[in-house]
Amino acid sequence: MQNTVREYDTRLDTKRRITLRGASFDYYHVSVFDNGQIVLDPRELTAPFQVSVNTLAMMDESIQNMRTGSVSAVIDLSEFTE
Repeated sequence: MQNTVREYDTRLDTKRRITLRGASFDYYHVSVFDNGQIVLDPRELTAPFQVSVNTLAMMDESIQNMRTGSVSAVIDLSEFTE
């Protein structure tokens, strides 16, 4: 069970918002339960992983080479298996 660090009452403002005092994060995931309980989980938003344009071009070129048969000989990796 977690210990309560801070407890206070708040109310909706005229735009139907609440204020979190001393909030540690800029973004929160909100879960609203059927009993009226609202849970805020902190979130750190980051840019999604993106593959560079050069990497995508290299992948396209590799696939094209595979389709045309312009590939190297098969590499024997059997020494690495048990």
